[in-house]
Amino acid sequence: MLIVNADDLGRLKPATDRALFCFARKRITSTSAMVFMEDSERAAQLALASGIDVGLHINLSESFTADSVPQSLRGYHDRIRRFLKLGKYSLLLYHPFLKTAFRYVYDAQHAEFLRLYHREPSHLDGHQHLHLASNMLMQHILPEGTKVRRSFSFRPGEKSFANRWYRAAVDRYLARRHRMTDYFFALAHHLTLSSLQPIVALADAANVELMTHPQVPGEYDFLLSDAYAEAVSQVRLAGYDGF
Repeated sequence: MLIVNADDLGRLKPATDRALFCFARKRITSTSAMVFMEDSERAAQLALASGIDVGLHINLSESFTADSVPQSLRGYHDRIRRFLKLGKYSLLLYHPFLKTAFRYVYDAQHAEFLRLYHREPSHLDGHQHLHLASNMLMQHILPEGTKVRRSFSFRPGEKSFANRWYRAAVDRYLARRHRMTDYFFALAHHLTLSSLQPIVALADAANVELMTHPQVPGEYDFLLSDAYAEAVSQVRLAGYDGF
C-alpha cells in the first residue's frame, strides 16, 4: 500500500490549494495540517468538504501566523523554537526545563485540530520532522496507539552508520508505542520515474509513506505528470484512515 501525504496544509494558501487540487486529481491520498497558521481555518473547511484524510502536522519550529494565538501558547512555543534552533543536533538533546512547554504546545495544537476538524487526526507527524525530537519521545507526548510517521528510510551506505543506528533506534521505540508504515520516503528525493519505481515496487508488498510538498513547483509538476500517475497506478493507494 502506498500513502502519498502532502504536508503543510493550512500553512499558506498555496500549500492548501495545491494539496487539495492534487487530491482531487487522485495524485495524493492524505494530508497533514498545521494549526494556528494564517490559512488553517480556511484549509479545515476545504479539507472537510473534500473528504481527504487529515493528520496533525505538529509545529515546533515555525512561528504561528494566525491572527489570534493565546499569549501563553506563543510564549511556550517561542522557548521551544529558540532551543531547537541552537544547532542541527538540538532535537537529539533532552531539555528537562522545557518539559512543560513541549507538553503544553502539543496539547494546544491537538485541541485546535479537534476544534477545526471535529475528529482525531488520522495520523501524527511533524514540521521538519520535529515530532521525533527527544523531548517528544522521552516524555511520551504522542498518544500511545496512534499512527505516527517513522524516520526516513535509507539503504545501507546512503547515510553514516551513526545516522542509520540512531534512526533505527527511534523506529524501534515508535514500533513499541505506535503504528507506523514499513518505509518512509520524500518525493523531493525521487523526482524521476527511475527513482520512484523502486518505492512503488516496495509498496506492492509493504506499507510505504511518500511525503510531498505540492507547493514546491518541482514536486507539484511531477505529481501532475502522466509518468507519476502511471507509476502509482500499479499499487494500492490509500490514505492514513485506510492504513
